[in-house]
Order: sequence, then structure tokens, then C-alpha cells
Amino acid sequence: MKVLGVGGGSREHAIAKAVARSSYSPKIYWISELRNPGIYKLVKKSGGEYLLGSINDAELIASQAERWKVDLVVIGPEEPNFHGVPDEVEARGIPCIGAKRSLSIVEMSKAEMRRLQWIYNIPGKLLFQTYRSYSEALENLKRYSNTLTWLQNVALKPARQAGGKGVKVVEDIQAYLHSEKQSFKERHIMWLENYMKTYRDIEEKILVEEKVWGPEYTLQCFVDGKTVVGMPLVQDNKHAYDFDIGPETGGMGSYTGSGLLLPFITMEEYQRSLEIVKSMVDAIQKTTGDKYRGFIAGQMMLTEIEGPTLIEMYSRLGDPEGVNVLALLETDIIEIFEAMIDERLSKVKVRFSEKATVVKAVAPKGYPDFKSLAKNHPISVDEGVIEKAGCELYWGSANLKESGEIVTGGSRTLELLALGENPPEASERIERCLEQKPIEFLDGWGFFYRSDIGSKEMIMRRRVLAERVRRLYKYREGRGILGKRLDWLPKVGKIDPVKTLLDNLRAMR
Repeated sequence: MKVLGVGGGSREHAIAKAVARSSYSPKIYWISELRNPGIYKLVKKSGGEYLLGSINDAELIASQAERWKVDLVVIGPEEPNFHGVPDEVEARGIPCIGAKRSLSIVEMSKAEMRRLQWIYNIPGKLLFQTYRSYSEALENLKRYSNTLTWLQNVALKPARQAGGKGVKVVEDIQAYLHSEKQSFKERHIMWLENYMKTYRDIEEKILVEEKVWGPEYTLQCFVDGKTVVGMPLVQDNKHAYDFDIGPETGGMGSYTGSGLLLPFITMEEYQRSLEIVKSMVDAIQKTTGDKYRGFIAGQMMLTEIEGPTLIEMYSRLGDPEGVNVLALLETDIIEIFEAMIDERLSKVKVRFSEKATVVKAVAPKGYPDFKSLAKNHPISVDEGVIEKAGCELYWGSANLKESGEIVTGGSRTLELLALGENPPEASERIERCLEQKPIEFLDGWGFFYRSDIGSKEMIMRRRVLAERVRRLYKYREGRGILGKRLDWLPKVGKIDPVKTLLDNLRAMR
């Protein structure tokens, strides 16, 4: 068997490792924009080939798949899905594990994802508004912020998936700070419009959602067009530095609990989250008429308004979350891929280890805000020390040159994973590994990572937060008002923001 993978990050290294473990002993072929050192080693060991090229070039990837006569193509990142790579590959008669462009809209357009959720009345919804320009957003916010009070406390986002960048939460509840908060909203909306100019594949540029609070978690799934199989929950940690401070990144690390659950999420909440993801798959398949075959994930938050709430959808595995779940996967991934292609995933027993996992990313200084400064720094990694410490290495944004030198690509350079009986045990294993200094930037450039991921202190904070949220949403649920919103304004009376939103969506249709 021959398998072609697309993408060059740590998530893709994890996919390549899972493929290499298969009892089918496949030849591995790969295409990415940088030569990932870990994937390259697996490709060469299997007798396959590695090509550098644009991962968004559907013609290139499909033609190369034909040239190599591969049996299967696996897409790692989201952008190839958005650019129709799976469509072109399947048009050549080659099975592809990846969401077609029409289906990946659930990730590419956050606005379309939210509309789909409201139209099909799928639980875990947030109130939202979308805008095509700064002026449109500004006019609307000024007009309605006094009649729709949820527009005062908001999350401002790019309306398209943009690598996790650009999200700002604004809480405008202090009257004496109202003008400053309003001014910040206006500046960030202008920034979003400028940032979104590089993306020309959707018209909506700015998304405004109601502000909610609670612990976040990710539920990733395999999908074959009929069956959705959930994986263990993972919590990603976006902020650059310990204690959830600093700029947001693509993810500085993640952890799983023992089994399917995180330490702060119940089985009931897991099942509700899985039903939300399944309903979203059904909705996008009904809307497009296409079968969803690949990975899908719900970025969830436990909120006081809805309980398990959908924040975003991914049309692929997360990074680093995908590293956690694939390290736990005990079922042969080729067997799963073949079942996804044949729509018989329900017949496969998908098994995961009961161990806990922790992943910590190592990034060069300059990331995430000044990636140009974080590029082209030579790095040396002692894989023997990492292995002896009971950890696994996953190469990320790194480039193996023809000379054998490895240099940074500007993002998270590598990720370390450890297993344990619980997350703190796995976290400590990575800390002991890093104390031995197996990673060295040969030009003296600095790097950083988060030491708190999976620690007892982090998990306790998440548990306390989850319990606060759970008491509130269970109270609402017990009184039959879960998911209901109501504003009361002087001289106006009751305002139902849900009715207003649904009326607007009906008008658009």
C-alpha cells in the first residue's frame, strides 16, 4: 500500500507516525512546503518519496498522487481543504481523507458555521452578527448596542479561519469605561478588516459574537459520511506563556485525561458535545449534498447559557490536539482510513489507550507576533535524551536542508509528548526531559515553552471554573430556560435577541 500525506507540522508528523505503525507496512509519500525532519525520516525508512511544494496546489498534489500511484491521500492542515485539494484528488479516482471544499466551509467561514447551527437549531449556539466592512460593522454596533445589549459584551473575530489569530473579547459593563471600550472595539474592527484583505474567498470579514465564559476543550472525530466516532477530549492552551497570559498562538500545548474525558468534563457533557458535532455533520451534508469523509472537530466551551457550546469547527485534526489523540490510538489507522472510504466506520472498533497525555510546544522567540525574527535559526535536538526520558518528539515548523542542517520555520518548532497515569505525571516527565537540555539553538537564539500545561495547578483552575459554570447552566436547565436570552431595557421593555437573530436569518434566506 502507498499513502500520500499533505502538510508539514507536528500534527502531520503524528499522522505519519500513526501510518508508519500500521500492520500494512505502507510506503509513505509526502508533500509539504518545508522538509519536516521527522516525516522525512519516516518517508525514507518506508521507501517512499518526499516532495517540496505548495500544499494548496490541488493540481500539483493530485498529479503527484497519480504519478506515485498512491492508494490513499491524507490531508493534514485546513487550507488544502479550503483550496479544493480533496475534490481534485477524488476527481482522479484516488480516495482522500479530507473534507471537500463545500464541506470545509464549516471551518473556513465561521459565519456560515454559525448560520448553519441556527438554521438547523443545533444546541450550543451563540448570538452573532457578521459584516463585510469596518463601516458596516461600526454603523450596526452604534445603532443596535443600546437595543441588543449582548452587542456590548462581545468577542470580535475574523469571519474566516485565520490560524487562530485576531480574536479579542471585550467586556463593556463599566459605564465610566464605555467610551474607551467602544474605541477599542472600533480599532480592532478596523484591524480585522485590514487583516482579512489577504483572504478573498469569502465576502464576510468580521464576526461579532456574544461573550461567554467557561473552560474550553476540543472533541475530534473520525467521519465516513454516515458515522461519527468521537476521540478522547483534549484541552488546547493558546496563550504563549504560563498562567494563560501573553498573545494567542496556534497552541502551546495540550493534554488529555485518562480515557475519553478531561478531569473537568463529565460523560454527559461529552455525549452532548458529540451530538452537537454529529448534528453539524448532518447539517453540512444536507446543505451541500456531499458526503463528509475525514476528520472533524468541535472547539467547545462549557458555558452558563447553553452548557456544552460550540465555539468553532475544524475540518481536520487540531495541532497540537491531534498529536495527543494519535499517540493514544491503538486501532490500525489504515484500517480506520479504509473504513472511512467504504462508509463502514461503524463496523470498526476504534480503541484508544486509557493513559493520559501532555504535549508541550517549543517555539523560538519572536513567535507568534514577529515570525520573521523566529525564522532560520539552526537547531540541534538530542533525540536519544528525549527517548530515554520517556518522551516523544514531533517536529513542527522546521526545515531539514540538503546539507543536513535543521533551521526554524518561524512557528512552533517542535512538540514533546509524554504519557502518564494522569496529566500531572505526564507533564512532569516532559519537565524532567527539558531539564537535561536536549534542545539547543546553535546561534544562541532563545526559545520558550509553557511549563504549566497539564500541571495540578492548571487542572485545579479548570475544575473550579467548570464547577461554577456547571451550577449555573444546570440551574437554567432545571427551570427550562437553558439557551434562552432576554434583555430588559428602560422605556423599551422586553427584547428577545434570539427572535431578532432568527428573523434576520429568515430574511437572508
